[in-house]
Amino acid sequence: MPRSKLKVIVAGNVTLDVLCYPVNDVPRHESISFERAFIGPGGCASNTAIVLASLGVPTGIVACIGNDEAAQIARRTWQAYGVDARFVEVVAAQTAVSVGLIDSEFQPRFIHTSGANAILTPERLKPTAYAQAGAKWLHLGGYFVLPGLAQAGLAAVFQKVRALGMATSLDVVTSPAMDDPTPLWPVLPHVDVFFCNLHEARRLTGARTAPEAAAFLKKRGAKTVVVKLGAEGAFVQSADFGGIVPAPSVEVADTTGAGDAFAAGYIAAALEGAPPREATIYGNKIGAQAVTALGATAAFQVNAEAQRARKTTDYTD
Repeated sequence: MPRSKLKVIVAGNVTLDVLCYPVNDVPRHESISFERAFIGPGGCASNTAIVLASLGVPTGIVACIGNDEAAQIARRTWQAYGVDARFVEVVAAQTAVSVGLIDSEFQPRFIHTSGANAILTPERLKPTAYAQAGAKWLHLGGYFVLPGLAQAGLAAVFQKVRALGMATSLDVVTSPAMDDPTPLWPVLPHVDVFFCNLHEARRLTGARTAPEAAAFLKKRGAKTVVVKLGAEGAFVQSADFGGIVPAPSVEVADTTGAGDAFAAGYIAAALEGAPPREATIYGNKIGAQAVTALGATAAFQVNAEAQRARKTTDYTD
């Protein structure tokens, strides 16, 4: 039976997330208690792919996972949401695990192991196969926690992706590797949309403000730069728009995965022809939805089927 056509390929990190709330401190030699927990798949790539699929966008994921229970949890979740896992590779390493300690202000702190994510290299990315699967967009999530991709070959992969007619986007994630962003610079001229939050933008560029950071990143070659500002929305710098796009106000339960959900919303809108400002409006909406439940994708569970069944989406104010 032929496989269905895809619209988006999401490549990057996959983890098993164990989130605990609230945890404000971890004293040595003491036990602590918390009120709620979430256990499920996480990682920038998995989060973005799941949210895209819940929005009705045919999405495939590219990642390396182990042959373990964490991988099975991820596969079951992808299947439930309709994420296509044909490009997932099982490797001789454990699936990555992240333990997130969510404080009383709903901000996560993570301890993690790279696990199988470290084995994802440019050579494992297959642009021609993605194009043959029907993909119109390649998104890379979690760049700075993917040491195997911080190589010269990634720029050539992105260049080929665009030559095959696909749009590209890249989202970073906070990591000590960000202190030396040199490997990223050759990739940016082949990136249509670059996503980062303000903290990441400052570390990458040395700039203090979102406009200054966006200008720096555009000068490095990114076509459109989106600097996520949390509850304030996002700053966008593109060829035809520059400015802050406000986010809707919601009751926050956990900010884990909000940036990944934002990227999913942006991509979903852009695929329908929305320009950067309007795509950011929808990205803000989906990012805001993500923070209303504990867990990166938990807010999309109940209405996933309904969202997949929707034929049209409003990307305007």
